Amino acid sequence: MKRPAHDDIRVAMDTEAIEHSIMDNLNCIQGRVPRTATRNDWYMAVAYTVRDRILHKWMQTIEAYMENKEKSVSYLSAEFLIGPQLGSNLINLGMYDAVKCAVSRLGQNLDELLEQEEEPGLGNGGLGRLAACFLDSLASLKILGVGYGIRYEFGIFDQEIRDGWQVETTDKWLRFGNPWEVPRPEINFTVNFGGHTEHVVDNDGRFRVRWIPHSAVRGVACDIAVPGYNVNVVNLLRLWKAEAAESFDFRAFNAGDYYGAVEDKVSSENITKVLYPNDETSSGKQLRLQQQYFFASCSLQDLIRVHLSRGNALKDFHTCNAIQLNDTHPSIAVAEMMRLLVDVHGMDWDSAWNVTRNTFSYTNHTLLPEALEKWPLPLFARLLPRHLEIIFEINRRFLDEVRTKFPDDDGRAARLSFIDESGEKFVRMANLACVGSHAINGVAALHTELLQRDVLRDFYELSPEKFLNITNGVTPRRWLVLSNPKLAQLITSRIGEEWIRNAEENLEKLEAFVQDRDFRNEWQAIKHENKKRLAAIIKQRTGITVDPGSLFDIQAKRLHEYKRQHLNALHVITQYNRIRKNPNENVVPRTVILSGKAAPGYFMAKLIIKLLNAAAEVINNDKDVAGRLKVVFLPDFNVKNAHAMYPAADLSEQISTAGKEASGTGNMKFSMNGALTIGTLDGANIEIRDAVGAENFFLFGLTADEVAALRTNGYDPRKYVEADAELREAIALISDGYFSKGDRSLFKPLVDSLLSNDEYMLTADYRPYLECQGKVNALYRDREQWTTMSILNVARIGMFSSDRSIREYAEKIWNVKPMTITASPVI
Repeated sequence: MKRPAHDDIRVAMDTEAIEHSIMDNLNCIQGRVPRTATRNDWYMAVAYTVRDRILHKWMQTIEAYMENKEKSVSYLSAEFLIGPQLGSNLINLGMYDAVKCAVSRLGQNLDELLEQEEEPGLGNGGLGRLAACFLDSLASLKILGVGYGIRYEFGIFDQEIRDGWQVETTDKWLRFGNPWEVPRPEINFTVNFGGHTEHVVDNDGRFRVRWIPHSAVRGVACDIAVPGYNVNVVNLLRLWKAEAAESFDFRAFNAGDYYGAVEDKVSSENITKVLYPNDETSSGKQLRLQQQYFFASCSLQDLIRVHLSRGNALKDFHTCNAIQLNDTHPSIAVAEMMRLLVDVHGMDWDSAWNVTRNTFSYTNHTLLPEALEKWPLPLFARLLPRHLEIIFEINRRFLDEVRTKFPDDDGRAARLSFIDESGEKFVRMANLACVGSHAINGVAALHTELLQRDVLRDFYELSPEKFLNITNGVTPRRWLVLSNPKLAQLITSRIGEEWIRNAEENLEKLEAFVQDRDFRNEWQAIKHENKKRLAAIIKQRTGITVDPGSLFDIQAKRLHEYKRQHLNALHVITQYNRIRKNPNENVVPRTVILSGKAAPGYFMAKLIIKLLNAAAEVINNDKDVAGRLKVVFLPDFNVKNAHAMYPAADLSEQISTAGKEASGTGNMKFSMNGALTIGTLDGANIEIRDAVGAENFFLFGLTADEVAALRTNGYDPRKYVEADAELREAIALISDGYFSKGDRSLFKPLVDSLLSNDEYMLTADYRPYLECQGKVNALYRDREQWTTMSILNVARIGMFSSDRSIREYAEKIWNVKPMTITASPVI
């Protein structure tokens, strides 16, 4: 193999240089020759080849950052569900075809190497996936940004289905290494826990507080570079790994106490072992709080280090840094910033509070009161005694302002207080985030309205100028270009490729081709190929054979009662009953596909998974419904699986109870791939319906106001059951043991919940849902009209790009502008 003429094969983008770079990495990093190399060796060699080119751009970005002193954004999030990196990076660097060619010349298949990559266990649901989309968009819009989070060793869990039940297994995503990670052992910070505080007067006569901790861990930085699409900006995802301050006690080892010698190492590293440890126990609660403080403290210490290294004064921190709190998990950062400024750097309280409030902004992601985190006061006092003092002081000053503005309103002050004293005392983290931030945003128009009206009403009435809406978005680079390449190529062939970087202004050009016969035929063929691909995956992983010619009806999201996967189940069971009663009826063949994980401690969600699988087993083996109805639960929903599911969907199920879903982003991904939505007026569904057109959206169900009114006036689910024969029959099949081999007790908790309380109003929405599904069936028979609606969904979904979201954050909250980086020549 002849070596390229230029000297540096690490950064050149031509096929020949890439081929040589792959071979160098195979030989020199993996220590393999081609005849002994495994598929993973080849994947690693290709990944290092791509990483070399990313890091070359990263060097240019950091040089420009240090030289120009641009304001930067830091995004603090407990999750970053970044997904496999190789394909995404190839697209953003514009080297997909060159690498594919180079890999082929080396006798390898790029698709197989892409499949080889492990799913990074750094997130779970929409919160983490949003954070990942935002990192992509920050870089693509040339806005300097760093994502800060936790380097989880084992992620959340891998989901297996055994006898219909979810079984959690260890997610060993790092077992073969992570080629995208750059360890930074020299960037480390001490994080303290426990102990007590001492109040002293220093030599200058100033009051000071000294925290004497009981224990400490070290946070070590691990970096993943995030390149933007077709730009020279590369941003950073900096994740923190917990290590013991002293990992080995030699004296204990020599004394024969072998466990004691490594006890600190084990307990320290537990902090970053698993995403969202089960917090039903007191030890689980403590671990979660430790996780949140650990990564917040490391991140702020790092930001202050970088700020000072650029020659800036600490009093100007907020003019150079914008910090976004992604939900309540990192909200302890408000108190930690005050501690660092006042206790460590000697700033006076008022100046420190000015810096803090003008630095932070807070994104709320939930309407569920239980998701607004609260920590038991005794736990907080034991683990973070200094921070509790700081929170008490912020709270005291804040409540003085409240009482001045709303005198004689003790109820309001009690609701706004950081401390919940209605029973057992708790620290309210959302309240801390609201007061410590200069902006508070919801993530969909309805969500923001409900925050202002209900969940955060008191804060809104106190400071309405803080509140605004920025609707979520998703990156079209991953969720269309990468996951649905043939559709992306078809779109580009008609309107050019500018839509990839500016979907909002360019995807709408597709409307000009909605009646183009060749375009429509290609559109339909691509959808069918995507369905065949998903059908093959389903067969491989579940053993179930499905018909790609049937309507693919998909609900893929985290399992929760408010998301109402069990409403979907009631529809499936009703359809099953109808076919059994009228076996000769001409029905639209349908494959119902569900996927999603339930939290390990969430019994009802896990019982719903069992019901879905139990119903699938019966229905799929009933010869009377063969070819007309299939039910599949595809295990272990993650980004890699989503790449196959979104492009294959005909129908997207977005059926949460109105007023419960903050936004949703799966709804956007399905629409972006040409699926039609059946859904309620909840979250971003409302805006999606407005954008794509009411005639291209299957709407059903109660509105948020109707849900609230029905609950206020006395909701009786039995009334709906008694009035609906099909609903009674569906529930009876479940309760009588038809899907549980005669075991009437198995699904009793689920049935009892529906009949006695039905918190999420399935029985009220059941009949409208069935009627709407009838409209779906009727329209699916008219494939030409369905195709028209599918094209229009994609053409009108551009505003739901995360690029639009980030532009709004940059303009309305962060006050940052894109930076210009000129590419340096390849040496």
